[in-house]
Amino acid sequence: MKNRIILAVLILVSFLMQCTILQIFSIGSISPNLLAILCICMGFLRGKKTGMFVGFFCGLLVDLFYGSLFGFYALIYMYLGYFAGFGCQIFYDDDLKVPLCLVGVGDLVYNLAVYGLQFLLRGRLGFRVYFFRIMIPELLYTVLLTILVYKILYKINYRFMGIRTTKDSDSFWLIK
Repeated sequence: MKNRIILAVLILVSFLMQCTILQIFSIGSISPNLLAILCICMGFLRGKKTGMFVGFFCGLLVDLFYGSLFGFYALIYMYLGYFAGFGCQIFYDDDLKVPLCLVGVGDLVYNLAVYGLQFLLRGRLGFRVYFFRIMIPELLYTVLLTILVYKILYKINYRFMGIRTTKDSDSFWLIK
């Protein structure tokens, strides 16, 4: 119960920060995707179910306030959190390189899905412009913000939400 309350607070704070504070620091109308960072990092730290839970509710908030097609962003964020959860037992969560790569790939997949399903199906074929002016700057900005946010989420995960221990003997990669 305590974990779900903390996750709900994290989702609300991240959504409010993405909609208010990060819009102030946008560079060329490009702002980082804090909700993608949250659902990917929580999926990586806590597992597939938590990643899906966080991703669904992050996307649901975006759909309620900004989405034109209800459920579109909820589905994308839910998949991002779910697939990030596959790295939960494989990689150690105190290393920063894996979450950076996951967030980079996740943000690229997010932007490709938004382009493919929101722009391409409406006949807007300017992929090169969208890729170089929106996708790449947002990806770089999001990955740079991940360095700070992941450390905060890592501390919140282990201090307030209880330690989800993965012993070396529990990993299926290590053979005795």
